Amino acid sequence: MLGQQRLAEYLSHILEAIDRIYRYTKDMDESAFANNPLVQDAVIRNLEIIGEASHNIEKRYATFAASHPELPLSSAYQMRNAVAHGYFKVDLEIVWRTIQRELPSLHEQVKALLAGVRG
Repeated sequence: MLGQQRLAEYLSHILEAIDRIYRYTKDMDESAFANNPLVQDAVIRNLEIIGEASHNIEKRYATFAASHPELPLSSAYQMRNAVAHGYFKVDLEIVWRTIQRELPSLHEQVKALLAGVRG
């Protein structure tokens, strides 16, 4: 049971990070995002959280990860590495596209899986 509880925590971390990114970028377009380093830093930090939680799921819950290949766990971890180690060379266009194109489906997938894990 403890394993399922920890898995649920990782999934919750992903959802919470996505929700924060949505709050930080609400009512922004790409130009506003590109010109707001405070929001950029907040978004990047939450992408790191998504990536780290994704990596923990892959590493500690390999069976779960393998049974859900639709979850972009390794891609999320790669994004985490790119933003965590990019320092001042992060490609903000890629970050913005990720927010707009990837996070909505990830949010829905994780939300559904979390409901199943919690039972």
